[in-house]
Amino acid sequence: MKQTRRYYSSTDVAKLAGVSQSAVSRAFSEGKSISEETSRKVFEAAKKLGYSPNFLPRILLKHRSGLIAVVISGTGNPFYAMAVEEFTKALQKMGQQVLLVHIDSDHSLDGLVPRLESYRVDGIVSALPVLSSVAAEAFTRIKIPTISFNTPINNDWVTSVCSDSVGGAAAVAELFVKRGAKSFGFITGSEDSFASKERLRGFKTRLRKHGFNNIVMESGNYLYSGGFNAILKLKKHGPLPHAIFCANDLMALGALDALRHSLEMRVPQDVLVAGFDDVPEASWSAYNLTTVIQDGQRMVAEAMTVLDSMMSSSGSAGGAIHVIPARLVERSTT
Repeated sequence: MKQTRRYYSSTDVAKLAGVSQSAVSRAFSEGKSISEETSRKVFEAAKKLGYSPNFLPRILLKHRSGLIAVVISGTGNPFYAMAVEEFTKALQKMGQQVLLVHIDSDHSLDGLVPRLESYRVDGIVSALPVLSSVAAEAFTRIKIPTISFNTPINNDWVTSVCSDSVGGAAAVAELFVKRGAKSFGFITGSEDSFASKERLRGFKTRLRKHGFNNIVMESGNYLYSGGFNAILKLKKHGPLPHAIFCANDLMALGALDALRHSLEMRVPQDVLVAGFDDVPEASWSAYNLTTVIQDGQRMVAEAMTVLDSMMSSSGSAGGAIHVIPARLVERSTT
């Protein structure tokens, strides 16, 4: 016969320790008055029984779970994997418990609300953006502080922490021109990506200032394979541009492999290549990729500051867009 595990209760601890059940409750509650001797008896009994306090009643009483949802759609993108790790470490340091939530969308939080309503989380953080006003309104309805990366929409309950995509992309364009490029290409992320659109905007605007108005484009959907295939598609349409900017590093790594191994072209002698994110692989000697540093650690730290402020507020303290500076780092691909 299968045995079911029995969880000892505070009543069991009180009986073994020879104290009241309320004394056990006070011993496990911060700031509650209890004598040192009583506390010692309680913790000794709890240790003997292997007792841990049940926080469900406290959740019902205080309407706070201590749970923060960290939302992911996968860890194939090294930047997202880094963000999840940094969020988890920062939240645990704050004394919060992490609830890891996976959604099917590769690029946004828009379909998340129905799944989170029943979790009673105190906050939501994610490197994925909120992309539509309808989704932002849905987060407002459930009144859970939500902080996401590179989100174009915000309100009282949704706050965005963004990398300076426009400024970073402008720096890439400036570098390409400085290196003598006369024709330019851009490999985009997903079709609805705010970050990809901002990077394209910064790239285009700066090139126009130098008299260059034409940019050939191909979609890479933020994937290594997307960047690889985008290069082959561009080649079919005619000569490759002198300089190619990719909306993230993962696509840039694919682009580099396609250029070097499939087309047998030299980088940077034949084509200049740059990415965005500065994932660890970008600095590997096999790639040594010029890229824009999207400071994920600083973005997470800013998100934690905003989350703490929003959770401490009686209503909400959201609505702002916090922009973190981005910095170009030049390596051998330019």
